Amino acid sequence: MGKHLWRLSIASLCILTAAAVHSPSQGVGSVTGKVTYTGTPEKAKPIDMSKDPDCVKLHRERITTDDVITGPDRTLANVVVYISVGPPDPSPVPATAVHFDQSGCHYTTHVLAFRAGQDVSISNSDPVSHNIHPMAKINREWNRIQPPGTPPFSYSYANAEIIPVKCNIHPWMKAYFFLLNTSHFAVTGEDGSFKLPDLPAGTYTVTAWHEVYGTRSQEITVTGGGTQTLNFVFRANP
Repeated sequence: MGKHLWRLSIASLCILTAAAVHSPSQGVGSVTGKVTYTGTPEKAKPIDMSKDPDCVKLHRERITTDDVITGPDRTLANVVVYISVGPPDPSPVPATAVHFDQSGCHYTTHVLAFRAGQDVSISNSDPVSHNIHPMAKINREWNRIQPPGTPPFSYSYANAEIIPVKCNIHPWMKAYFFLLNTSHFAVTGEDGSFKLPDLPAGTYTVTAWHEVYGTRSQEITVTGGGTQTLNFVFRANP
């Protein structure tokens, strides 16, 4: 797994309004782009579930690790792209929860990005018990067992942080909660694309984070009614 996880300071995740440069133009714009890689990425490894035969029974074929997922055009999935510096974001924290499910002794979402203060609803769709353990450093660390058939439970975090998540029963189960103080973020799929819409005109720093390959940041000026293109390239193993 990556070496850059919760070492990122909370300052790199917050909107640093003191550094913001406002544009005199009015309206909002968008930033779109794609995340790709150079070099040779790590190959996905088969997950050994043999210590829990009930988990093995849930899969016809062996599943693989999620830390590096690539697409057909050297694209990179599970990259969080977000505004790290820019004009303040006045949008309220969403009242609806994001969902995090455990299915097939596997987290269905490997990187879940959401707002600090927003609820995350955690469910167990498996016929076996799990013990979810988000290993927070800035927020409170906790773990909770979730037997099969029990209803989802919700939790919220007050502060921005990248939180590794594991299951204390099944050590191969790993994921991340990416808590942000801005609504302007996206997580790439296998096509590597992202879009940050509804950005007030101004100058921003856009940061892209990947659990293995670290971070990349670029500055961009958004004009009212315009769409800017911004691409990120991560270097995999040479």
